[in-house]
Amino acid sequence: MGQRRKFTREFKEEAVRRLGLGVSVAEVARACEVNPNVLHRWRREFQDYGKKAFSGNGQCREDESRIVELERKVGRQALEIDFLRRCLQHVEEQRKLQALTSPRSFIRTSREK
Repeated sequence: MGQRRKFTREFKEEAVRRLGLGVSVAEVARACEVNPNVLHRWRREFQDYGKKAFSGNGQCREDESRIVELERKVGRQALEIDFLRRCLQHVEEQRKLQALTSPRSFIRTSREK
């Protein structure tokens, strides 16, 4: 399931400005990496609301890629933690097994009395 990307007001306004300069929708869509239908919607919103359009709290592409990078890092760390937890569990089991099977060194002999 993909997440929706968010764009800043400045990003949207720049895309609409390019369209206003006569650049084709397909060209702007490729450059901005958005669906052409999104550009049509942004242009319509800008025509209808002017500077009041795009009032949401969008994120820059850099922010988005940073979030993806951090989520990937958290995933790797979670895998490492699970691996280390299993290793620790194995070591603890081996210690318990060794304690049960090894001769007890704390038994005093008759000479030590």
